[in-house]
Amino acid sequence: MNKLIINNAAELVTCRGKAPKHGNDMSDIGLINNGCVVIENDIIVDVGSADILKKYDEKNYQIIDAANKAVLPGFIDSHTHLIFGGYRADEFSWRLKGDSYMSIMERGGGITSSVRATRNTSLEEFINLGLHRLNKLIDMGVTTVEGKSGYGLDCETEIRQLKAMKQLNEIHEIDIVPTFLGPHSVLPEYKGKEDEFIDFMIDDVLPKVKEENLAEFADIFCEKNVFNLEQSKRFLAAAKNAGLKLKIHADEMYQLGGSELAVELGCTSADHLLQASDEGIKQLSQSNTVATLLPATAFCLKEEYARARYMIDSGCAVALATDFNPGSCFTNSVPLVIALAALHMNMTIEEIITALTINAAAAVGRSHITGSIEIGKKADIIILEYPSIHFLPYHAAVNIVETVIKNGKIVKGN
Repeated sequence: MNKLIINNAAELVTCRGKAPKHGNDMSDIGLINNGCVVIENDIIVDVGSADILKKYDEKNYQIIDAANKAVLPGFIDSHTHLIFGGYRADEFSWRLKGDSYMSIMERGGGITSSVRATRNTSLEEFINLGLHRLNKLIDMGVTTVEGKSGYGLDCETEIRQLKAMKQLNEIHEIDIVPTFLGPHSVLPEYKGKEDEFIDFMIDDVLPKVKEENLAEFADIFCEKNVFNLEQSKRFLAAAKNAGLKLKIHADEMYQLGGSELAVELGCTSADHLLQASDEGIKQLSQSNTVATLLPATAFCLKEEYARARYMIDSGCAVALATDFNPGSCFTNSVPLVIALAALHMNMTIEEIITALTINAAAAVGRSHITGSIEIGKKADIIILEYPSIHFLPYHAAVNIVETVIKNGKIVKGN
């Protein structure tokens, strides 16, 4: 039996709960000074102050002394495009010169460019690329990651992307939550025939995804000049009927009503939300749909940030994620996300931690088993090299995760 005790933590952040935290509750991170955690196999069996250790014979445990260090739940990156082929560094330079993301997309760049490269990438290549990317994530304290398909836009490649994630989940320490994002863009041959493309995804691709049990979620890019509300609703309804949980790329470039649609359909999360309306935010605040915000994307596109402060003050459950992808946001830097959320979105460090742990777990349907440090949950825990959580935004955009424990095993540090 693998047995660990983490003791003497200057700050132990528990984030207790099994559901997303809304509004003011996001500030309650359950902080314990001089905290301890007891782990047996991959499960947390006790949490509290130093007094709890009187019940345990420490000779039977590996001891991690966390004196002068902060201990937190492992981070959860709840929105990424983990598996893709090719890169778009040239497009980034075009944007620096003033081209918009949508203008690049309309002339054959953007997602369409990544589709060409991804279709020419083998399963083995996906696995090798994925391992490299996952290693970087775990180094930054990510213990669970969501990954989307969506760079195939055909049956064969979409299935290959999802198979890569399934295999990576079996061989890498990080838990991968797979999402089928078949309707991610409209290829030139389907311009004006978007309904036919949705039919293809529903009739041809979705059944294979379900048959091979390759995805937990379905997602769609609900956006002007991509897929409208009706098309998005039709695809997501079909996915729900097939047994998948739902996500939606909503209200990123234009205020289309994707936030309201997310609530109507009972989506687990609505993501991006840069242009979400007051009404959409109100509806999100009254639902269990998590508002997943992606500040690194706004940063890379030089767009206005999502209204995190207004959303939290309105009572929304907010999560944060990297949106790692080859085009609009080629970064998987959790420290950068933390810095942007603090400096540009006016979130407190307590809210940021909640957004990257228990709320992010809720955004991937895992808040009942991870996202917090409490009895009965998976032992996914990180230890910082500094004594306080306040060093996370203070040491701006720098990785200060010293130790990572995944499923009760030390996978970084010590």
